[in-house]
Amino acid sequence: MSSGYSSLEEESEEFFTARTSFFGRPPAKARPELQDVQKERETHTYLSKEEVKEKIQNYNSSVTDKLKMTLNSNGTYTGFIKVQMELYRPITVQTSVNPGEHAHNETSFYLPPGYMNKLHISSINTVREVIEALLKKFLVFDNPAKFALYKRCHKEDQVYTCKLSDREHPLYLRLVAGPSTETLSFVLREHETGEVMWEAFSLPELQNFLRILDKEEDEQLQILKRRYAAYKDKLEEALGGVWKPG
Repeated sequence: MSSGYSSLEEESEEFFTARTSFFGRPPAKARPELQDVQKERETHTYLSKEEVKEKIQNYNSSVTDKLKMTLNSNGTYTGFIKVQMELYRPITVQTSVNPGEHAHNETSFYLPPGYMNKLHISSINTVREVIEALLKKFLVFDNPAKFALYKRCHKEDQVYTCKLSDREHPLYLRLVAGPSTETLSFVLREHETGEVMWEAFSLPELQNFLRILDKEEDEQLQILKRRYAAYKDKLEEALGGVWKPG
């Protein structure tokens, strides 16, 4: 994997672009949400160019990591957001068998928990485009419809997690909240929070899941066998000490 830096703005070796959709989007089904997760229904107050300019100046004066925002002449602005990856199911990555050939291999693995990625985006980029850019960054073959972007807010010693709609603009939320990730942070999660929508997965993905489950089951069985073997040895040792002739 690379440095964790990608972009929706420029095209070069360091940047990843997501101006259009990379994947097909099957119709989404209504999913039950976790009790502590509410769908975001926030109404935005649209800012004038002068208000945006003032907010960007205040934002840039508060940043401590040099990830500042830039106002463009057409009224749009660019900047950085950080996205924490909270994925609990394996992701499917597609790699070429040989350079220049169309044949690909697919493999599934778990991302390290809490992995953080930086994205350079525009104020016009939507949540859906951010999700697609993150998946492209990791060469993830999974359908973007399986994932959702959440915002995490801290208010009065309470933490609130809200799912953002595909039409939200993350950089606007970042600008309004300020640069502090304690006030607002972004999290990428699997879209399904209730029963898994297995029909959204391809056959190779399902086969990979089965292989992973078989491997995990075998590992857990080996752990249990070693644990009970150790218990048995200790019991036999204790019994031998009790019944040993004097």
